[in-house]
Amino acid sequence: MLSTTYENVDETIYTEVLDNGLTVCLLPRQGLSKTYGIFTTAFGATDMTFVPIGQSKKTTVPLGVAHFLEHKMFDKGDHDAFADFSKLGSAANAYTNSTETAYLFSATEKVKENVELLLDFVQDPYFTEETVEKEKGIITQEAQMYADNPDQRLYMSTLEALFEHHPVRYEVLGTLESINNITKDDLYTCYHTFYHPSNMTLCIAGQMDVEEMMDFIRANQNEKEFAPADDIQRFTPEEPKAVYESKKTISMPVSTPKCMVGIKEYSETISEDELRNRTLLTSMMLSYFFGSSGPFYKELYDEGIIDFSFGAETLSEQDYGYSLLSSNAQDPEMFAQRVKSLLLSTKTYQLDEVSFERMKKRKIGSLLRGMNSIENVAENIIWHNNRGLDYFKLIPAIEALTLEEANNFLDSWIEEDRISIVTMLPEQD
Repeated sequence: MLSTTYENVDETIYTEVLDNGLTVCLLPRQGLSKTYGIFTTAFGATDMTFVPIGQSKKTTVPLGVAHFLEHKMFDKGDHDAFADFSKLGSAANAYTNSTETAYLFSATEKVKENVELLLDFVQDPYFTEETVEKEKGIITQEAQMYADNPDQRLYMSTLEALFEHHPVRYEVLGTLESINNITKDDLYTCYHTFYHPSNMTLCIAGQMDVEEMMDFIRANQNEKEFAPADDIQRFTPEEPKAVYESKKTISMPVSTPKCMVGIKEYSETISEDELRNRTLLTSMMLSYFFGSSGPFYKELYDEGIIDFSFGAETLSEQDYGYSLLSSNAQDPEMFAQRVKSLLLSTKTYQLDEVSFERMKKRKIGSLLRGMNSIENVAENIIWHNNRGLDYFKLIPAIEALTLEEANNFLDSWIEEDRISIVTMLPEQD
């Protein structure tokens, strides 16, 4: 077991890669009454084409299979894993995003029992044709609920406009047709390929005896047999640099028009260091220009172009990235024009040393506040670990960023052919 102490954030993390390939991270927080456990596989909605374990030819599975698999993992035929967590007095949940599927619990007592249950139910699949067919109705209802949500519809429409081929353009749940096409065999193929311990990470954060906990996890894993670890071959279609659609209008039963401006940050594979720096710089720039105290936000708000609903977000992964700015907008055309104009103006914007140092301090403050949450810390440890990065080294990475790097980033950040504008108008009777 490797112990690593980070003096600047007063944290010590214990890590070990077990004999079966499972990565275990333990983060003791002795002052807390709560313990959080999260067990993830690096398998998300964009992992559609791959070579199944033990085979030589690639296959493509239906959209939404990762999310479908997440649903089915709790069903054990004669019992339900959710109910088992409830009996232990803990809260359980799960989620699927583009790159990961995660199973988690939060408990104040019987921590080892919860860890054992988490490991056992995720590592014991039970799928039958009958239960898979039954689940399709439940997931279809969930998909229809998302489709009826105006903000989710605007979000997905913007991703569809930004990306032409990359599967990030599709809803994590899949389509009604793809959900209906998922079979028991699809689930088992994905499970055996992506739920191998060598593709998974377990992180426990909170009150614990580290040695006892690691011994407990080792013993649990030693009782189980897995196929030899193998590299997973994944395939993603080539994606153009420019957006698929620069402008798009949709309609829904909303009272106020909405508009979202999307930026296709990049669509090629980037290195770990570039991913880290791009993630930091993009979020810092959006916060600086479009945060509630930023110059662009004030300008737009004073002109009545945006209201309290305005927001900006960004996501960077190893082979794609995007940023989104959206708001309710009485005049969506004016909103799109002004936001696009402000974004393009950043190309010639020159940050000064004082402003950049203030940006860095704000970002470090935000990170430190986030570290108060063990849920946030555990999830970030895994996200960064899966991408070859160290979450607790983000602060030194921010401190090392230079004004020249920031201004060079601004010079290349926005290109007109990487911007999409999606407008949502009220449906007409």
